[in-house]
Amino acid sequence: MAERLGINRRQFVRIALPGLLGFSTTLALGSCGDRTQQATTSSNTATTNTAANSTAATSSGFKTKVLRMGFQQAGDLVKVTGVLEKRLEPLGVKVEWAQFVQGPQLMEAMNADKIDLGSVGETPPIFAQAIGAQIVYIVGSKTTPQSGRSSVIAVPPESPIQKLEDIKGQEVYFQKASASHYFILRALQDVGLSIKDIKVKSIPNVEARAAFIEGRIPVWVSGDPHYAIAEKLDRIRVIRDSVGIDSPGSYYVGRRQFAQENPELLKIVIEEIDKIEQWADANRVEVAKLIAPEQKLELDVMQTVIDRRTFGRRAISPELIKEQQRVADVFFENDLIPKNVNIQEALLPSDLYVAITPENISQR
Repeated sequence: MAERLGINRRQFVRIALPGLLGFSTTLALGSCGDRTQQATTSSNTATTNTAANSTAATSSGFKTKVLRMGFQQAGDLVKVTGVLEKRLEPLGVKVEWAQFVQGPQLMEAMNADKIDLGSVGETPPIFAQAIGAQIVYIVGSKTTPQSGRSSVIAVPPESPIQKLEDIKGQEVYFQKASASHYFILRALQDVGLSIKDIKVKSIPNVEARAAFIEGRIPVWVSGDPHYAIAEKLDRIRVIRDSVGIDSPGSYYVGRRQFAQENPELLKIVIEEIDKIEQWADANRVEVAKLIAPEQKLELDVMQTVIDRRTFGRRAISPELIKEQQRVADVFFENDLIPKNVNIQEALLPSDLYVAITPENISQR
């Protein structure tokens, strides 16, 4: 199939297949290796000192000895660098990692009490809350005018589709209840169409990618690293990215009981996540080198992914919740969730947000 489409089979296997094998749909537990530890030593010196100074004061307040973290297939910087392990294991808390194909699957596992904390886009927690999941928003993500370059609505290069309006009546592939769901919904609204004007085919990105590269999917709503892999193969033509889509960004979301019982632990976790993301924003070449081997991707592909990514955290605030409520309202107005979701019901008490949110994040 690849040769018929003009793709060199060796190139296809070299670029596309390792990525497919690297994104397991099962739970994958692990920690980072010596190379990662060496590469991130400079970014973690302050962390080590802080942990040593606060062990006695902090560990006594923990209600758990295991932190179960969920992450998605695009490569998790926090996992790869091992910053949570370095900070928490001296305090008697073990970190376990579970990998999921996309945000909806991560939310499902959280609802089933399989994980405590994980990062997802703006959409999965809305769908989870709509079915009664006991989740809470922990911390948001920084957004910039360029956020959204890594998410696209795309067609094969040979497709007759030239603009977004042309996808009316077409089969459009994406994972329902993922961030792609909100992206396509809002993009269609921008050109006077609705979600009812397309034929939605729900499938995780990792399962759709090979078919798209082979030209068997007419329209694909996807993101990195899948976008970057197809781009490297010259097998994708973008008709819209999500820059300018009014998304509030991603979140770390947690189980309500876990968050309420472990505020001191959560503050440490947020501190370490933000520190490594701030480091990553200024060291993107090093970040690509760290994540590429774990994702089994060529370095230039991983560099493209990292260069399009926005790093940094944002505190949960009334303004951010207002933005998230607007997203929930859009889904309800389009009959895509069974009830009108009130984001306020997925919040911690305000004093707990003060307790868990580092001051430098609160001031952003």
